Amino acid sequence: MNEENNGTPKNKWSRIFRKKWFFPAVYLTIAALLLSLVVWYQNLGSQIDESQEEEYTEDYAPIEHEEDAQPVMEQQEVVQRPVENMDQAEIVTKYYDYDADQEDQENAIVVFNDRYYQSTGIDIASADGETFDVLASLSGTVTEVKEDPLLGNVVTLTHENDVTTHYASLGDVGVSADDEVAQGDVIGAAGKNLFGKDNGTHLHFEIRKDGEDVNPENFFNQPLSELDSAGTESDETESVNEASDGSEHENTESEASEEGSDEEATEEDDAAEDSESNQEEDGTSEDSETDDEEDSTTEADESSNDQSNEEQ
Repeated sequence: MNEENNGTPKNKWSRIFRKKWFFPAVYLTIAALLLSLVVWYQNLGSQIDESQEEEYTEDYAPIEHEEDAQPVMEQQEVVQRPVENMDQAEIVTKYYDYDADQEDQENAIVVFNDRYYQSTGIDIASADGETFDVLASLSGTVTEVKEDPLLGNVVTLTHENDVTTHYASLGDVGVSADDEVAQGDVIGAAGKNLFGKDNGTHLHFEIRKDGEDVNPENFFNQPLSELDSAGTESDETESVNEASDGSEHENTESEASEEGSDEEATEEDDAAEDSESNQEEDGTSEDSETDDEEDSTTEADESSNDQSNEEQ
């Protein structure tokens, strides 16, 4: 019986289990199966993603608009100096600012024909006194090119927000009227003029907002929108001046009324004095008439006494 049982399948599996390679082989088989499942799952996920992307691409259609899309916020230009290298140039005449100190105000006075003028811009000259290229401070349109007998060649550019820039004392001019100029383009070269002849070769540069000149140095490296504050300040200054003019007018009227009342009082006093003097004169005349009557009465009495004495 024992020999028969040794040949059963149970004994075969027990022999297999006892082999050293059995369990490692089982472990490797299980690991291979698990790795195969992981790889299959990853490939399945990538196939699903690709199919979804293809579906989205096929179904996508751009929405058509009647108007082109506008940027949310336009980038504004920054006001630049009208020279390429400011390190090799200097401001020889400043803008006359009423709020500046005395030294800057003195440096903003231009003497011409023995008369003093307040500078409405700045004069820029090179350190070596030579000419230099004049650049557009802002992008804009050339609205005027002229030759002025005192200021020399003058170029005027118009920009956004009612801003204009003026370039005077130019030697050579490289633009014409109605030209579109980009910021930094060369519009001419510095030269000389009669009004600023003491500065030699230089550029006279002005910035105007709504037709009113402003201090260019206050707005260099500032966005164009900063010039709106300059227009607001000028409006406030005008309103203050109008208010002050009205108060001065009122004060003048009040002073005039006070002077009128003083004159009336003076006239009344003069009239009273005249009446008093007239009364005094009348009293004096009356007294003189009384004295005359008394004198005549005395003379009549004396003559009657003399007649009576003669008769006796």
